[in-house]
Amino acid sequence: MKKMKILLIMSFFLAIGCGQKEKIKLAEQKSVSVQKPVQLKNQPKRPDYAIKAPDFTLKTIQGDLFKLSENKGKVILLNFWGTWCGPCRREIPDFNKLINKYQKDGLEIVAITLKRSSYETERSIADFVNDWDMNYTILTDIENYETQIVTAYFGQAIGQPITGIPTTLIIDREGYIVKGYIGPRSEEVFYKDLKPYLSS
Repeated sequence: MKKMKILLIMSFFLAIGCGQKEKIKLAEQKSVSVQKPVQLKNQPKRPDYAIKAPDFTLKTIQGDLFKLSENKGKVILLNFWGTWCGPCRREIPDFNKLINKYQKDGLEIVAITLKRSSYETERSIADFVNDWDMNYTILTDIENYETQIVTAYFGQAIGQPITGIPTTLIIDREGYIVKGYIGPRSEEVFYKDLKPYLSS
């Protein structure tokens, strides 16, 4: 008798739960308008798993504002890094080589600086960038913690939090994330994956 009651109660909640899911699906379907992305000519077929990169605005170490959507038409190598991160430092010479060779083909390397503590200042980041001769775009907070918010948005977009750095994403000319890496990579590895997007 007790088992029968439990079975009836579970069936009731299951029926209600399934019905709610269908209502939610219908509501979502009604409120979402899907626009088919346009593929640029001479660009490789975008992978099925590609997703639109979240737009953001951060500050360069020179004090200018950088907005991702204003760079549509460029191939973006977006790097989440920190001055305190040893593997991030290993990538710097390779990023310098890549930007020197392929900026003319539409490559833009953009590095979002994740601070280790409040002791790391814009000045200390700028000094690090100068010491390491980093010749690509380095971004930091506008006021407080915007880099962490942007990092969380990208983690949501790719379906997993960005907890390890360096993490690097390739964003195509239309603003879609088409490839990602966790951990350092060489110039050769990045170029192999960038080449199809640069050759248009």
